[in-house]
Parts: sequence; C-alpha cells; structure tokens
Amino acid sequence: MLSIFTDITEHAKHFVARYYPRKHLYMVGILAILIIGMIALPNKNAASSEPDRVQIPVTTAISTITNLAAQDGDSPPDALLPADIVAGEPGSTPEPARVDIAPWQNIEVQSGDNLSAIFMQVGLSDQDLFRVLNSGDEAKVLNRLYPGYQLDFMIRDPGELQQLRVLKSPLEGYLFTLNQGRYDVEQIQKQALIDQAFKVGTITDSLFMAGQRERIPAITIMEMASIFGGVIDFILDPRLGDKFSILYEEKYLDGELIGNGEILATQYINQGKQYTAVRYINEAGESGYFNPDGESMRKAFLRSPLDVFRISSNFNPRRRHPILNTIRAHKGTDYAAPRGTPVRATSDGAVTWAARNGSFGNLVVVRHAGGFETKYAHLSKYNRGARRGDRVRQGDIVGYVGATGGATGPHLHYEFLMNGVHQNPRTILDKLPKAVSIEVTGMDRFRSQTAALLQHFDELNDSRLLTLHQPSAD
Repeated sequence: MLSIFTDITEHAKHFVARYYPRKHLYMVGILAILIIGMIALPNKNAASSEPDRVQIPVTTAISTITNLAAQDGDSPPDALLPADIVAGEPGSTPEPARVDIAPWQNIEVQSGDNLSAIFMQVGLSDQDLFRVLNSGDEAKVLNRLYPGYQLDFMIRDPGELQQLRVLKSPLEGYLFTLNQGRYDVEQIQKQALIDQAFKVGTITDSLFMAGQRERIPAITIMEMASIFGGVIDFILDPRLGDKFSILYEEKYLDGELIGNGEILATQYINQGKQYTAVRYINEAGESGYFNPDGESMRKAFLRSPLDVFRISSNFNPRRRHPILNTIRAHKGTDYAAPRGTPVRATSDGAVTWAARNGSFGNLVVVRHAGGFETKYAHLSKYNRGARRGDRVRQGDIVGYVGATGGATGPHLHYEFLMNGVHQNPRTILDKLPKAVSIEVTGMDRFRSQTAALLQHFDELNDSRLLTLHQPSAD
C-alpha cells in the first residue's frame, strides 16, 4: 500500500513539473496566501474579541516563498509580486521606484587619438559614430578634436549611446542627446568666477625656478617674461636677488580652480632698476601692456625668440665652423634648447619661407616692416599659422627647436637682417625704435582705466614688503 502511494506521489510530482512551470507555481502560491490573508483579516464591524483568528502578515509569507525558492536553486521574478507588496507592507508609504542611471564614461583626448577608436573603446560602433556625426552642424567639433578635449559618454544599454558631452574646456562644449532615433544638440556655455592672485618672487637661481617655488603657473611666468621681453634679456640680464611681483586672474568653476586668466599688472626689479607694466584695453578692444606713463612695453623686436635657452654661439664674422672646420662667418646667434621648445616670432610680419633649406634644415623666414627680416633655422617642425603667406604677430609660435640640416644638436639658429645686411641681434635692438605708445589724446582714457589698478598693485607690493620686514616674534 505504501509503495502504491509513493508511486502516485512521484507521478504527481512529474506531472506538475512537466505541465506547470515553477514560475506558475510561485504565482499560485502567492495568490493562495493572499486569499488566506484576506480571509484572516479581522472585520472592522466585528467585535475585537475573537481570539481564534490568526493574522498572517503577507510580507512574511512572501519571505517564506522566497526562501523556499532559494533553497530550490531559483528565485521568483519581481514581476510576480504586486507593486505594493514589493514596496512594503499594506498601508505603508511605498518607496520611490528605483531608476538605474548608467555612469558617465569620461575620456580625455590624447595626442594621436582616433575618434572611431574612442567609440570602440566605450563599446560603440562606427554606426553610432555616424549617427552622431550627422546630427547637425555642431557635430563638426568631433572632426576637430584636440588633446585635452573631454568626451563623456552616457550608455544606458550596451551599444546604445544616450548622451555624449564634448567639452572643449570646462566652460564650453556641446551635449548630444538621443531623441527618437536622432541626436539633439545643445551648446554648453558656463561662466567662470574670476578672482585675483598676487605673487612675488626672488631670483636665487632662475626665473622659472623662482616661479615654481611661489607656485606661479609656468605659463604666467612665460607671459611675464614676454611682457618684459623688449627691455630684459632673461638669460643674460637677471641677477641673484632680482625681485618680481605679478597680479593675475584665476578662473574658478563650482569652487574649483580651472585655469588662469590675464596678467593685470607686473613688476620686475633688475639690478636695482624697476620695470612696471599694466594691462590696458584700447577703444578697439585690443589689449597691451604699458608702463605707468603710457609707454608700450612691446618693443619693435623681442630680445630673444625663446623663453628657455642658453646661448651656445654668438654672432661672429670669423667663427670656425664646427663641422667644416673652416673659418666661416656665423651670421646669427645659436640658442641651445631642448627639442620641441617653442620658437616665437620676435616681431610682427609676414612669413616668406617655411620649408626645407639646405644646411638650415627646416627654416622659417619672416619679413617685417622697415626693411627687417628674421630667420629661424634647424626647426623640428613648423607651427600652424606659420606657413608661407601667413601673418604673424610678435610672440606667435612659428616652430619648435630641432636639429635638422647641418646641426650638431638641438638648437635654434636665429638671424637678424636689416636691409639685407646681417646684424648682431643682441646689439642692434638697442638702436631700434620702440613700438607705438599711447597718443596724447588717449592718455585720459588710459589713466582712468589703469589708475585704480596701479594703486591696488602698489598697495599689494607695499604690504608684501612690510610683511617681509616685520620683526619676528622672538
């Protein structure tokens, strides 16, 4: 009898397992418990003294089923559970529905990066890239990516790009958002908070080391050297004990420093002689640096075309050539510098040559007003905007230091010609006229714009001197 009962039980289990999937059994079990719970709930109109009724919390029943399912190696799907049960017990305030938000994948563009490879890196195809590129004119920004650009990808489902954020800078960019199979484009424009920073330094080794000690951005130090580049040769003129001060802008976004702005005022004391420059914007919106009397700090020519260098060979009509070992005039000045150091145009002009030229290697020639010409040789490469026929301004980068042509090592060979005759660029500059300064009719505007700034700058310098000379507490 027992064996017959056992056989019937086994057949029943196989029948249920075959024709009633496990999920269906879960649903039946849940519905059964709900019905039992509803029957067991006390009637509001009934007397409260009914000791024979037992209330079974529905959540406890659900928990029991879940535990049984876990023991059986399965779990009931959430879709089988009513929303109010998933949220909590009956009568409780349901919790807000959980929304899974995919994290942003952030990629900073590096030199040599390929847009297609970047899309592949985040799990997107060339078809996804094609859809974004054809979303509108703003998508052209993706065809002109530069190192430092930020690409942020929002991918909710694998292979589906929900949003793409392209940041040219922390303040400017574009947002591409998927909308019914196409991408809408929104321009991102943020406003930075401008603050001022005042720093001072003393030369004990070099200008750039002094700037690093005071945590002055390298680019700001280079800009200061450029401002005074017409009156100070920062390789030969600086002496130990020289002092400088800079008042410049800092840019903040959401309380975070994101970059530096313009130098507002700066001062350099070289061997006891004081030079002060203040920024001024004329009626045409052009900015420049002038001394407090309105005289331009921008001379006709910079005293050197490099910011970091050492002079390895001076202008010498009877120099012995290092390779040919013969007496051959050295018609320029050689500036030894690391490969890739930016080379700057020493004055405004037009590029008349930007190509290979024999022993000069890669050569750039700039023609200036007044019959002047400058040459920049042995370059490793040329800069954009310094091709033949292009106009360049004083301080613009025309190329980068290299060792092309007849060079024994990385350096810049710089020549200066006046009416076709080579001149020593280190001595001729003192005889050249200065750049145009502010006219008498514009001095009132200059003073009204710069007077308060210069006074503030002087007060900062005086305050710093007082701090330095205060007696110690000991």
